[in-house]
Amino acid sequence: MSASQIPPATAVPGDDVPTLLVKIFGKDRPGITAGLFDTLAAYSVDVVDIEQMVTRGRITLCALVTAPSPAEGSTGSSEGDLRATVHSWAESLNLQAEIISGRGDNRPRGTGRSHVTVLGHPLTAETAAAIAAAITATGGNIDRIFRLAKYPVTAVEFAVSGAATDALRSVLAPEAARLGVDVAVVAAGLQRRAQRLVVMDVDSTLIQDEVIELFAAHAGCEAEVAEVTAAAMRGELDFEQSLHARVELLGGLDASVVEAVRKEVRLTPGARTLVRTLKRLGYQVGVVSGGFTQVTDALQEELGLDFASANTLEIVDGKLTGRVTGDIVDRAGKARLLREFAQQAGVPLAQTVAIGDGANDLDMLNTAGLGVAFNAKPVVREAAHTAVNVPFLDTVLYLLGITREEVEAADTHVG
Repeated sequence: MSASQIPPATAVPGDDVPTLLVKIFGKDRPGITAGLFDTLAAYSVDVVDIEQMVTRGRITLCALVTAPSPAEGSTGSSEGDLRATVHSWAESLNLQAEIISGRGDNRPRGTGRSHVTVLGHPLTAETAAAIAAAITATGGNIDRIFRLAKYPVTAVEFAVSGAATDALRSVLAPEAARLGVDVAVVAAGLQRRAQRLVVMDVDSTLIQDEVIELFAAHAGCEAEVAEVTAAAMRGELDFEQSLHARVELLGGLDASVVEAVRKEVRLTPGARTLVRTLKRLGYQVGVVSGGFTQVTDALQEELGLDFASANTLEIVDGKLTGRVTGDIVDRAGKARLLREFAQQAGVPLAQTVAIGDGANDLDMLNTAGLGVAFNAKPVVREAAHTAVNVPFLDTVLYLLGITREEVEAADTHVG
């Protein structure tokens, strides 16, 4: 069709235009949608809106159409004929039909639109009721609910309008903590679908381990290092001072320990799926770590990461000296590196996602457009935009609106 053949756009029906909401319920089977619109086509109605959902083999199909005009010279009602015909068609398929008269289109959605993602393991009716009530209490309206995943967690998304994103987040965060579920609130809009940059912490986020503790185990000082690490992650110690104190204990280790530690590193469940899916979607992915390049460089190569930065253990004459070289990657350094990675990737900070678990991740989490506290310390959970407290890193995909079915479909079609 050429441009000259394209018909002019039809105006959206005004509030005074009669419309019919046609609702069909029943056992799903092929051909129901086509059959309904074939039936409606006989009355020359215009389709204003369509909504269809199938749950456990039961279909709910809604069509908002303009009311038909009486046939010229007819004394009957075309709307009455349409109603009778639709009901007859539905009954022939053992379906139920409901037709509601009204005027105009759907009422406009309220300003302030957000996506509220709820992760439950399991997701209980009590949780769903409490979250819905909390949304209503903020003045928000739930426009649509959609399931993103059924395993390893149940993830559902509420499309909400009429309430500011920040207001929703402030109300839902404490409610989620009380219920023991994870709730993420992000603003709706094109940015959610735009190409993004995702930057992760490494220790206890991308991997299950604290790398310096793996090194310490080979030096026989694991307990002492673990105690200092825990205090630093809780924000009780200056990170740079604690790093130097811990690394000093590694002095004299043979450099061959690096390869041994690399083999001991365990990826967090879902880490490969997260990175692989993000890369297929065109995202750029990086890591920043208070750990060591001797490990992050290997992870970058293994996972195909776009960016990686960490501290570097000094090695002289085949031995660890107990010192680090170069600039220290600490709390402020992680935020700085996020900005640098975003600039190199050509991605605005508003379209970045940061994931971390410790106090030294806080600046990075708050700098990103979306900061996700992953199985984090309490101080981090309270300060981040959202928290995920299940042990599967790929659940972060659901916060971005990516469904489990889409992840699995992508895996199926890639050799």
